[in-house]
Amino acid sequence: MAIAKAERLMNLALCLLGTRRPLSKRELRDSIEAYVEAFGPGNGASGSDDSFNRMFERDKDDLRELGLVIETVESLDGEVGYMARRDSNRLPPITLDAEEAAALGVAAKVWQQARLAGAASGALQKLRAAGLPEDVDPYGSHGALEPRIPVHEAAFEPLMLACRDRRPVAFDYRKATAAHPEQRHVEPWALECWRGHWYLAGWDRDRGAERVFRLSRITGKVRSRVGRYTAEVPDVVTVRETVAGWAGEIADRSARIRLRTGSGYPLRAKATSVRELGDGWDELEIPYGHGLDAWLVEFGPDVVVLEPAELRADVVDRLRAVAKG
Repeated sequence: MAIAKAERLMNLALCLLGTRRPLSKRELRDSIEAYVEAFGPGNGASGSDDSFNRMFERDKDDLRELGLVIETVESLDGEVGYMARRDSNRLPPITLDAEEAAALGVAAKVWQQARLAGAASGALQKLRAAGLPEDVDPYGSHGALEPRIPVHEAAFEPLMLACRDRRPVAFDYRKATAAHPEQRHVEPWALECWRGHWYLAGWDRDRGAERVFRLSRITGKVRSRVGRYTAEVPDVVTVRETVAGWAGEIADRSARIRLRTGSGYPLRAKATSVRELGDGWDELEIPYGHGLDAWLVEFGPDVVVLEPAELRADVVDRLRAVAKG
């Protein structure tokens, strides 16, 4: 059905762009095969006329929303016609200097390892036509660091499209403390990559609050839902700040842990003090914030929490949930 609608919209747009005079609804109905197949010729029954008028108005609104400038012209005899003048629907020439073109080329390169690689390659070809200098190679070496955005989660693309289209979604999500996933209904706002992981920020309808979801914990398919957003989308979505707070980046306390010698280098990098205990263990003091328990669980048997007691209890609970799963 989506393909049929896209084809119908394309044919309608071509008719409106290709005509040199305004076309009436009847002429458009008789010219576009999809309309003829659905409603018959323009002299059909009044019921089919009403159905066609509703579909035509929806199609016209969809094309205008996509950016097509459609003019409504009334003739001397009072008949209303429609057309899309080419000069009103033609973008001005795009001119880029070397630095602007290079920056856009690097942006296209960033996506080469994502599922948007095909779109990025197509965009790069258009940049070439728009003035990207031939000596600027966005796929070549620009320094010691290679800009890449790793995207391995199947949920990324449908969520990206849902964010763009402001479309509610539903998916199964497994929290770090849960043995089994549960369904979540979300109004997606933004996607952001932080420390090698992708996160979705949005409005959780089940909790009635803003939430951030790690894409790697989404199981199964992301399913679209009909309807409008029920919560206002904020002007600025602070995904990184939220995740940083949950991950213990924003901390006002300290925790003491035992860490196996030669392991847990991310923890060692954050430690404010390190003391060798012998027998293959070290004692570390690290900043303690919300979500530190989830991070410590990732190191498995290499970490033992000494204090505070609530952190130790949270880590034990998470390990038990993993063991049950």
